[in-house]
Amino acid sequence: MWLVNAFLSALIATLTSVLAKVGIVGVNSHLATATRTAVVLVLAWFIVYLTGSQSGLGEISRRSG
Repeated sequence: MWLVNAFLSALIATLTSVLAKVGIVGVNSHLATATRTAVVLVLAWFIVYLTGSQSGLGEISRRSG
């Protein structure tokens, strides 16, 4: 399972760098950063559901962090 997570992490990093260099030309830097962050967030949640880890959400306490 760790191999799948490592591969998906590399894929997300690749997509983020591609968006940073090519995909968002002529756009305000704050909007570009928000767009890249949104892509990473969507892909991270995809990994959470793909691995079945969403059941751990209830175990997070309000004081953690």
